[in-house]
Amino acid sequence: MRVLQLGPYPPPHGGVQTNLVAIRSYLLGQGIGCPVINLTRHRLPDADDVYYPNNAKELLRLLIRLKYDIVHLHVGGNLTTRLLGLGMACCSMPSAKAVMTFHSGGFPSSPEGRAIERRSFAGFVLRRFDRLIAVNGEIEEFFTRCGADRSKIRLIYPHVAAEPPEDAVLPEPLRQFFDSHERVLLTVGLLEPEYDLPLQIDVMERFPDVGLLIVGSGSLEQSLRTLIQSRPYAKDILLAGDVPHAATLRAIKDCDLLLRTTLYDGDSISVREALHLGTPVIASDNGMRPAGCDLIRMSDVDALQSAIAHRLSDRTPRLEQRPASEENVKAVVNLYREMLG
Repeated sequence: MRVLQLGPYPPPHGGVQTNLVAIRSYLLGQGIGCPVINLTRHRLPDADDVYYPNNAKELLRLLIRLKYDIVHLHVGGNLTTRLLGLGMACCSMPSAKAVMTFHSGGFPSSPEGRAIERRSFAGFVLRRFDRLIAVNGEIEEFFTRCGADRSKIRLIYPHVAAEPPEDAVLPEPLRQFFDSHERVLLTVGLLEPEYDLPLQIDVMERFPDVGLLIVGSGSLEQSLRTLIQSRPYAKDILLAGDVPHAATLRAIKDCDLLLRTTLYDGDSISVREALHLGTPVIASDNGMRPAGCDLIRMSDVDALQSAIAHRLSDRTPRLEQRPASEENVKAVVNLYREMLG
């Protein structure tokens, strides 16, 4: 068996990337070949069976040239026409089975998601896949609404337990930020409107000398830097940009709280990683948070303040670290084997 994966490949290291890398690492550990085609604008030289096509033409050439029995497309965000076209191409490859994982947890309830039904182009494309992997029950029902046969749909959670390597350290300026603050709050995600980061920045006014570390990149980076600099407590907020995954895990483990305030969100990998590492989580209630999170209403600064104050004053021991498990990755590999009979 040889599996070709298509999707975002780190850096940066987000939820979809984490799932893709975990599957690849497991397959390589089993002696199974697993080339990857990166679908983001991030470019590196091709190396170690990871390819970075510059355009759609190069991508299609790779689809045709590479050898594989399974092609696995990972999709996050919206089902754009471009991605649906790529899905059609994957399903048209001779002598290969096609599977797609749809990682965008909140998409089915969005206006775009609700507008998709069986007779749509998206429905037509989704039904062509040999298997469809849903990361939550809402996406599972979305596939069914699009006309996909239930026998082809599998519910497999994307999160994989991870912990920082023993030698993982905080790079500068993160280390100095931790050293200069007795309590540190952390948020990990994209710098995009749906993550409601101004809410976190505003609430820090109510917690003098507590630090807020923001890890991630995105289109709002400059406007967020300007917003932070306009605040008298700017020294207590660090916009760190993208950070290597091992160092991010170290920060999650060492911080006092992980914040996940969103307007639109699925099953966040950073939330799962924090719970696994025993770090308390305060998150906007999106109807699909895992057990163990402190849930607040979306865009409610008073609720966020109250939840942070409660957690910072709570002197009970931290949550117990959960045992690591590869069951979700094994379920994906077992699905590959099922597809090949």
